[in-house]
Amino acid sequence: MADQRHTHHTLRINRAPVLTLWAAVVAERLGFAWEEALTLGRAVAGLNAYVKGKALGLFTPTPPAIQAQRQARRGQGRLMVSLLHRTVPTMHTASGLRAVSKDKPIDPTSVQRYLESKFGTALEDAYEAMQKRASSRPPTTLADEAYQLYEQFRPAIPAGPQGWGAAGTLHLEAIRKLATDNP
Repeated sequence: MADQRHTHHTLRINRAPVLTLWAAVVAERLGFAWEEALTLGRAVAGLNAYVKGKALGLFTPTPPAIQAQRQARRGQGRLMVSLLHRTVPTMHTASGLRAVSKDKPIDPTSVQRYLESKFGTALEDAYEAMQKRASSRPPTTLADEAYQLYEQFRPAIPAGPQGWGAAGTLHLEAIRKLATDNP
């Protein structure tokens, strides 16, 4: 019997949820449990957005004194995880490792809901396409190249401030093709 599931080929979406999902898929491929990976993906996307927003002049940089206070607090029981060229603060919780945002562990359930709301019925297809792409690289190579791989398929948006929050087209078939043509 033929597969009755609808396969999505493209969707209009902002880059933030795409980066969140990709970073989570990469983290999972690198050995993190899915719930841990979800929080890492959300943190990577948040850190990326902050850096871009700062570069565009949308955010005011944090004063050095406040940065120093935050750094001192982070050192207590925090573990740093490097993912997609971002250093993500994490902490151990009763439920496992969790990325931290504003000194609190990120809830993987909220990240899953966020992804479901942004990808809709295409979430499973997007996850499978990205998983296929991540699996086309050995973990050590993937760890080094994950951000560059993301740049190959992320939605195109206008440059500068007009691109902030803009949706672009994500081509799932292109991600699948990259996994087979460019392992």
